[in-house]
Amino acid sequence: MSIRLWAFWRRLQYTIGFFVFCGVLGSLIYWANFYTAPTCLDGTLNGEETGVDCGGTCVQICPATVQPLKIVWAESFKIADGQYNAVAYIENANKTAGHPAVKYKIELFANGKLVADRTGEVAVPPDGIYPIFAGRLATGVGVEVSETRITLEPQGSWLPVRAVDTDRFKSSDIDLTSADDSPKLVVSLENTSLTPAREVEVVATIFDDAGNPVTASETYVEFISPRETESIVFTWPNPIAKTVRSCEIPTDVVLAIDLSGSMNNDGGEPPQPVTSALSAAAQFVNSLQTKDQVSVVTFATDAKLVSPLSNQHTDVAGLVTDLTINPAEETGYTNTVAALNASSRELSSVRHNDNARRVLVLLTDGLPTAKGEGDVVRAAQADAQILSGEGVEIYAIGLGSGVDRTFIENIASDRDNAYFAPSGSDLRNIYSEITSSLCEVGPTKIDVIAKPKIDFAPITD
Repeated sequence: MSIRLWAFWRRLQYTIGFFVFCGVLGSLIYWANFYTAPTCLDGTLNGEETGVDCGGTCVQICPATVQPLKIVWAESFKIADGQYNAVAYIENANKTAGHPAVKYKIELFANGKLVADRTGEVAVPPDGIYPIFAGRLATGVGVEVSETRITLEPQGSWLPVRAVDTDRFKSSDIDLTSADDSPKLVVSLENTSLTPAREVEVVATIFDDAGNPVTASETYVEFISPRETESIVFTWPNPIAKTVRSCEIPTDVVLAIDLSGSMNNDGGEPPQPVTSALSAAAQFVNSLQTKDQVSVVTFATDAKLVSPLSNQHTDVAGLVTDLTINPAEETGYTNTVAALNASSRELSSVRHNDNARRVLVLLTDGLPTAKGEGDVVRAAQADAQILSGEGVEIYAIGLGSGVDRTFIENIASDRDNAYFAPSGSDLRNIYSEITSSLCEVGPTKIDVIAKPKIDFAPITD
């Protein structure tokens, strides 16, 4: 039987046509009912993407193509007993890429033990250093934070920012007042751009002259019109004058000088009278800044306010030089408790400058003594602790080789504030060190960083 080629060829064409028709019909049915086109939100690497849902035609920027965020520093600042503000500076070196929600965790430690933490999200603009602020972290009463850490979670995809203006805000007329009472920092913040700024977060950080942050505060501004200036205010719940050691913040100092009979023997060879100690104290008075105030309290059996707070340094220095020991005190007492109380009253009087830090410099050659059977040593230490807790910086100087070092260290606000002078000739250097610690040469830097609501490019399919 012969095969008719033309018939076979026709059947083959019909068969191929049938399968092509079925394939096209099946594709149309699948396309209409089951096919999903690649998008920038499907969680799959497809299309022109260079990463999952990023790169190519997608708005999101792949993490592999940006520089990671850098932690510049993280620190916490005590604002009250058991409460701290924590601040971290984060650097984004990418010129146009930012992140709308960087997750972070701030942890506070005391001697290696975690005492407080805070998690959150923060939007990070491009091209700059920006603060992360966590306020009023509760650590527990009496806990002193020794370490602050911040960790940032992996950022995932980034977004371009429509308008990048790192110099948009300008701060001026920065004025810190009432540093030792109810601290207030007033700043004029100018929006230099032609567009309004909304939901502006502003963080003020105060640095010492060595560039170390010493305290910080945060505030918000709802709206700043284009080319307009707003006066913004930062506050602290407790005095910060003791923390900010700058020559720009004045100091109110009380010099408490022991004039008991034993002070006529300074421990030197040969023994020197109290005049060498008084001469060094007078030099300290003359080294104070013009806006500083100084007062003099003397103590032996009793304490006496010899000179109230004033900025008449020359007059006070002369008064100190002329002080003498009453012969009756050769058999008297050393009433350190009365000296601490008299100093406290003067530093809390109407003469105290609310903008000034309060300092007590106490010079003595021995343990406290007084009439009666009370434990005056323990009482003096307790009063000194109370005074320090009220924000008074206490420097204690022990004169003579036989002075009780433990007592001097216990009444000083800090061990670094305890000094020992084997003889009166050593006092000049000690007073000079105290002067330097009161007033760090160079202006305090106050860094004001404003961050408005960021205009990220919208994510689309």
